[in-house]
Amino acid sequence: MSLDGATIRRIAALARIRVEDHEVEGLQAELNGILGWIEQLNEVDVSGIEPLAGASHMAAAMRDDVVTDGGYPDKVLANAPDRAGNFYAVPKVVE
Repeated sequence: MSLDGATIRRIAALARIRVEDHEVEGLQAELNGILGWIEQLNEVDVSGIEPLAGASHMAAAMRDDVVTDGGYPDKVLANAPDRAGNFYAVPKVVE
């Protein structure tokens, strides 16, 4: 399938995109290239492959939900202005 200049102008009008006359040739080449790739994809043999409409029915890979402290509190609290043991110390805000 090959698009001509009139079809490019019609597509641009339907998309409400202003296309100058000197831009039509470039767009025609680009869209024809895209359609060429689509034609190549249509040649792929997909017999025996079940269609996939989305990934919503697939189960996500789960990992164990393990709480860790990182294992290096001294590095984590190295820049803390004040600390109480292995915790950040903050000034009291509510009386």
